[in-house]
Amino acid sequence: MTQEAYAALPEWLRLRAVRVDVSQRGFRTERLVLVTTLTDAAAYPAVDVAQLYRRRWQVELHLRSLKTILQMDILRGRSPDIVRKEVWAHLLVYNIVRTLMARAAAQASVRPEEISFKGALQSFNAFWPHLLLASTVDEATRLWTIMMAAIARRRVGDRPDRYEPRAVRRGPKGYPSLSMPRRAARALMKAGVRFKGDKD
Repeated sequence: MTQEAYAALPEWLRLRAVRVDVSQRGFRTERLVLVTTLTDAAAYPAVDVAQLYRRRWQVELHLRSLKTILQMDILRGRSPDIVRKEVWAHLLVYNIVRTLMARAAAQASVRPEEISFKGALQSFNAFWPHLLLASTVDEATRLWTIMMAAIARRRVGDRPDRYEPRAVRRGPKGYPSLSMPRRAARALMKAGVRFKGDKD
């Protein structure tokens, strides 16, 4: 942030604290306090703020789609120019797939996050050559409709409250090696044990 941008910020911010009770079967009810700049309680009810906080896991899944499924975790360019092009190419493909997922979800009356990113990408890759070879508008429209239905069918399960240890089994990812079964590592995290790669 530049000095000018910092100086333009207000001296004080009005914030709102929202107390949320998190109930999960088999666990004690936990009380969280969420602090937000959304101060209008009528426009932003506490339950909506709590749901938004709970859905933060989707951000991790979106980053995983970019890094793992689109293989952006290791860039191969050897110059800043080429690396920039690689990043923009990955983002372009990512946004195309997400747009297809959003349209397929709207047609199937489901939420976009219920559709598998990997499944959508695989469906698109399977249909794209046939779409290019379509000889008439009617044929292209028919293939497009079938593709959108195929994308909508590739669902992911409801996975609330997931958590994973910040450790990997192999590869130079910058995290310590996972030296135990993932289930055991999750149990340790649940008991309060911190891993070296965990953030505050």
